[in-house]
Amino acid sequence: MIELRSATGHITIDPSVGNIPALTFQWGGQTLTPLHRAAWAEEPDALADESIPLVDRKLSGDFVCAPFAGSDVEPAPPHGWTANSPWSVIETTDAEARFQLDLRVMGAVIAKTIRLSDNAPLLVQSHTIEGGSGGLTFAHHPMISVAGGARFACSPKRAVLTPDLPIVEGRHAFALGARSEDVRSVPGQNGDPIDLRYLPISDGTEDFVTLVEAEGSTLGWSAVTRHAENDIIFVLRDPEMLPVTMLWHSNGAREDFPWNGRNRGVLGVEDGRAAGAAGHAAALRDNPVQTEGVPTSFALSAQTTHTIRHVIGAVPRPVGWTTVTDIALEGEVLTIAGDGEDRVELPFDPSNLF
Repeated sequence: MIELRSATGHITIDPSVGNIPALTFQWGGQTLTPLHRAAWAEEPDALADESIPLVDRKLSGDFVCAPFAGSDVEPAPPHGWTANSPWSVIETTDAEARFQLDLRVMGAVIAKTIRLSDNAPLLVQSHTIEGGSGGLTFAHHPMISVAGGARFACSPKRAVLTPDLPIVEGRHAFALGARSEDVRSVPGQNGDPIDLRYLPISDGTEDFVTLVEAEGSTLGWSAVTRHAENDIIFVLRDPEMLPVTMLWHSNGAREDFPWNGRNRGVLGVEDGRAAGAAGHAAALRDNPVQTEGVPTSFALSAQTTHTIRHVIGAVPRPVGWTTVTDIALEGEVLTIAGDGEDRVELPFDPSNLF
């Protein structure tokens, strides 16, 4: 394990799969733990079962998927070798580490930099995809516990899309193959609309939904205001690079080993460039996400390097707030507004994202 520390936080990185087993921030007199880790991530029986992809055996925190979901173009486990194979450590300092994936993906070299901010509760990540050929999907996969109840908010969307196939047959809340333009009203499988703002959305289900960023958006953001933890977890991205946010609602429906119904009240906030849950091959042909006017893969070539930046942050919930209403970046100040009084302002370097 690689450990990094800054004046605001501590992180543990597992280079055997490139994920983040632990992240804590110290801010506003509160200890903040934004990321969820699966109950079985350290269980010997689960770790030893090679029939289970490593990404599931060590399911933790955040990791990157290249490709996202099914690897049905180039042979690889679900979510690709980026989430299932070793990353070599290139360089570390107290608060920053650089890694390179040992394997190539579609012929491309993939590297990452992970850094804790010294002056704000922020985890800043950057990935480069250099060379290769063909089209490649990509997404981050941060997971947040919302079992104690939470409110979800996000930057404006042009469409909300549900997948054509369920994750677990008969155990899904959303209608299949549905479209909405309102996160407050997504078709449910029982005929009643579902409001994505209130978490968890249902019990005993496993669901997935893709939110397509509104045209002209300059800052993509998602925020989860958690009641029991009394905090706000927020995720930031450049919507030009990552035009969709895919929400994985996991609440006890997966009963196969090692899940055993134990993954409950978990929300994945998965920013990416992908065709939702349909897999790699689907993203390279016409698909419902692409029909909304956004790309669903990165075009690789020997002359091309893609740089993808992403930020995860957390702050204590201000008194009186139940949800976030807006997140804005002006100059070097990130402002979080809510439905209560006051605002949260954090120092923020725009090069973290753009």
